[in-house]
Amino acid sequence: SIGYTSFMADKQIEDIAYSEFKQKVAAGEVASIEVKGRKITGQYAEEEKEAPDEEKASEKEAAPDKKETPEEAKGTDQPDPEPDAFSTVMPTFEDPELMPLLEKNQVEIHAEPDETNWLARGLISLLPWLLLIGFFVYANKKMKDQMGGLGGPKGAFGFGKSKAKKIQKEEVDVTFEDVAGLENAKKELKEMSDYLRDPSAYLDLGAELPKGILLVGPPGTGKTLMSRAMAGEASVPFYSISGSEFIEMFVGVGASRVRDMFKEAKKNAPSLIFIDELDSIGRVRGTGVGGGHDEREQTLNQILSEIDGFGKQESVIVLAATNRPDVLDPALIRPGRFDRRISLEMPRKEARKKILKVHLNKVKKSKDIDYDLLAGATVGFSGADLKNLVNEATLLAARKGKKQVEMEDFHESRDKIMMGIKREDRLSDKEKKMIAYHEAGHALAALLIPEADPLSKVTIIPRGRSLGATEQVPEEDRHNLSKSYLLGRICVMIGGRAAEEEVFDDVTSGAGDDLKNASQLARRMVCQWGMSEKVGLMVFKKGEPHPFLGRELTEDKDYSEATAEVIDAEVKAILHNSHDQVKKILQQNREKLDRLAEELMDKETLTSEEIEELLDLKAEKEA
Repeated sequence: SIGYTSFMADKQIEDIAYSEFKQKVAAGEVASIEVKGRKITGQYAEEEKEAPDEEKASEKEAAPDKKETPEEAKGTDQPDPEPDAFSTVMPTFEDPELMPLLEKNQVEIHAEPDETNWLARGLISLLPWLLLIGFFVYANKKMKDQMGGLGGPKGAFGFGKSKAKKIQKEEVDVTFEDVAGLENAKKELKEMSDYLRDPSAYLDLGAELPKGILLVGPPGTGKTLMSRAMAGEASVPFYSISGSEFIEMFVGVGASRVRDMFKEAKKNAPSLIFIDELDSIGRVRGTGVGGGHDEREQTLNQILSEIDGFGKQESVIVLAATNRPDVLDPALIRPGRFDRRISLEMPRKEARKKILKVHLNKVKKSKDIDYDLLAGATVGFSGADLKNLVNEATLLAARKGKKQVEMEDFHESRDKIMMGIKREDRLSDKEKKMIAYHEAGHALAALLIPEADPLSKVTIIPRGRSLGATEQVPEEDRHNLSKSYLLGRICVMIGGRAAEEEVFDDVTSGAGDDLKNASQLARRMVCQWGMSEKVGLMVFKKGEPHPFLGRELTEDKDYSEATAEVIDAEVKAILHNSHDQVKKILQQNREKLDRLAEELMDKETLTSEEIEELLDLKAEKEA
């Protein structure tokens, strides 16, 4: 068969119909055939080609000396050579006459198995198994996706592995120089980074640095940024994970992930572990109603055990962040564990100025940007708030088609962040007049009460949930609040309600938020700061927020019912005295109140300079 196939490869093969093939077999014109599946390839009998060859030979013998001229050779049509072989395809139905016909005419038959059929049969037999395996692979992938990548590279069987993101030292591009403000925190963490970079200098002296560092501060103060800066300063591997990622629906998974994370960190020591939102797993154990969760407590116990298991030769530092240090379990913050607490407070004026410069260096800004004014107008803003302020101002300038960010964009973005976007509500003239007098009462109280913070701006443009706003900007950051200052703040808060009573002899619901804030401030003065003569220097837990309902229900009151009555009476007295004081001020300056309200109804927004010029306050001060 091999020799026959190679012989057939040199032949010229023509395609013929199956019926013609049978006719040629019957006429004795077929010498041999090869059958492969339903395809038939054959060779014609050589007797048919002998006659033409003999005629050509006789012609050459008759005229041996005659030669064709080139013109004759070119002009003569050469007939196409007759094919030596043929091919055809058997029909799908069986032909019982074929084999007797081939045998009768002594046709040589070669047969080969059909390899394509075997391959097709093999694929068909394997197809169910391939589909089954593909289904299991797809189901495993979908399960990992739905469970948040549970188990990582080991699939569903690796759910006990740590989900901490390992960040190599080459990937951390933040250092302490890139963090504006927080100088004291950077000094503390600088010591830790030096230890991670070269622990031998400390170990040779017998020093033991804290195994755990707790970063405490309000949201947005830069706790995560400081942890990345510490890793970048020390140039060590950085493991980052959130406390909530330890907890899953399976009991024991959290503890298993803790063990795996600390194992990896020790293997790559010196290294740094950062646990964000530590309070999600480190809360006080056994908190009563709605409190403890077995899985969370097991995870916390495992963290405590791993920190205790650190040896002197293992240069691994655990850095954790939380904004609720009051709910942490005492065992977590005892010496030997998270025993070093670093507080990240809201940035002061100079720190806010530095943070604004860092973010403003990335945008196109005009030359009239007043950093001191911006820093002073953003009291209470965190680092994240300041970044958002710059971004909102940039978006606002781009929306207006400006080529650079201007100072007015920052003022407008600040109003948007603090009070919300402008409302589309159309106020009636009566409502607008009410709001104008309400805000004028706040503004006049802020201007005429010596202890109050300086006035910055007054507006009656509705934003968010408020119908108007009176903004005050302190001249400097306050670290300690005096009683006179707090009473001045309460007077300014009640100024809007007092103006409504004085002008309209009626009150509205617009003072609801003012009264709420004033009541809370007065209660803190009485219960926590000892600013009441009748209550005295005692401090009570009344009014303090409780992290757990169970603790609030099970704690005993530290005051009697008689004391509660005294507390309520003192809070009421502070509010009423402040109300009477500010109402008296407005009565004495009724003309200024009317003038300011009318100007607000006309212009809707007034700055402190415009108000002082309108009311001739500078002339009065000089006189």
